[in-house]
Amino acid sequence: MGVVDYRVTWQAMQDFTNTRTDRSCDEIWLVQHPPVYTQGIAGKSEHLLCDNGITVIKTDRGGQITYHGPGQLIAYLLLDIRRLRLGVRELVRRMESAVIDLLKDYHIEATGRPDAPGVYVANAKIASLGLKIKKGFCYHGIALNVDMNLMPFSAINPCGYAGLVVTQTRDLGITAGLETLGNELIEKLQERLIKGNNIHRHEH
Repeated sequence: MGVVDYRVTWQAMQDFTNTRTDRSCDEIWLVQHPPVYTQGIAGKSEHLLCDNGITVIKTDRGGQITYHGPGQLIAYLLLDIRRLRLGVRELVRRMESAVIDLLKDYHIEATGRPDAPGVYVANAKIASLGLKIKKGFCYHGIALNVDMNLMPFSAINPCGYAGLVVTQTRDLGITAGLETLGNELIEKLQERLIKGNNIHRHEH
């Protein structure tokens, strides 16, 4: 979907979720956003350390504050988690595992952390995660740092953790771009979400 304003995408996710039915197909949207900080429902203002002119939007996902900007690959998951027979913790684990699988293909060892959702490479965060669950449907998703300006992260406690180091695929020697990594991430998510539930994938 290219670079899309955060508020526009957020509204579109809400509209999709509010009007979908049990028969609606699940969707995954790949986007980038212009520079913006987003703060989750329980977000605390003290995690914004200074005002650098970047807009802060209070959104309806879980989690604290994070940064989005061009060069970051965001996969928004609009799913019927009841149909997938997934609880929230299991969904989070599978989303993290999809990113871990993707990085493994590039010989990068990554892990999740039980105390802090997301994906980490040598204690540096490479992907953040946040979800909103409403009537058995979810939206929001996972943001993978690919080839972006990481400086805005220094103005926040990323995801509420002071001093948390962030990294990106470019700095790990991965030369693949956003389009390639986006397609690969979609495949990994489908494998984890669909095959893991023995649900057949139907192409339309």
